[in-house]
Amino acid sequence: MKEFDFTLKFALPDNAVTAESYLESLAAAGCDDALIGIGQTGRIALQFLRRSDNALNAVISAIKDVKRAIPGAKLIEATPDLVGLSDIADILGFTRQNVRKLMISHQTFPAPVHAGSPDIWHLSTVLRWFSDVQNRIIDSSMMDIALVNMQVNLAKESRHLNQKFQSKLASLAL
Repeated sequence: MKEFDFTLKFALPDNAVTAESYLESLAAAGCDDALIGIGQTGRIALQFLRRSDNALNAVISAIKDVKRAIPGAKLIEATPDLVGLSDIADILGFTRQNVRKLMISHQTFPAPVHAGSPDIWHLSTVLRWFSDVQNRIIDSSMMDIALVNMQVNLAKESRHLNQKFQSKLASLAL
């Protein structure tokens, strides 16, 4: 069994009910391995340190536990996933300037999913590049959880796809 460190952010089903009212039901549903953040009205965040045989099972079981404790809760985001240069530097123990230098000097550095201010990447793509191209040792649990969280977030957003557009757009995205 491995330990996986990740955060799930949810919108609560009823803004009139405080996040604090769900604390006991979350513990009873199996979320006693999470630190719970309740700072934003109508939202709740749970930072899990969950033991599981793999990252996918860890995240899926955590989502199921939260939804069992808070029926109607809607997943907003699974993290870590989307990151900027500073996040990448923090995760890898580099300076921001060092990561920027690598990004600029290597044409193979992954393209961001958002090019702007700031640029945003999927963490799993960047970790894979550092592992494969830079021969950096990346913690396998971090690599696994970043990949699963990317897939969870993409699957969550795919419900907004128009089926008529999907096949046409898929051929362009390759």
